[in-house]
Amino acid sequence: MAEKLEQALSPSLLEVIDESHHHAGHSGSRPDGESHFRIRIAAPALAGLSRVNQHRKVNEILAEELRERVHALAIEIEKTS
Repeated sequence: MAEKLEQALSPSLLEVIDESHHHAGHSGSRPDGESHFRIRIAAPALAGLSRVNQHRKVNEILAEELRERVHALAIEIEKTS
């Protein structure tokens, strides 16, 4: 996920945090993890977009992962400096 976001958005800040261990046993969790993630990102390409469109853009970039493996994705957009 980090590689795709780096290539598509050239972010000044990017953190991809696997939070799957917090959701063990819950709906959508996988025994091998990697099902629940939090992304913190700041990128000029997201500046000026509405919050909804920022999230849509990230979701579009990660569409394959969201279809196949990732059950939940929390997205935190930080302001670029």
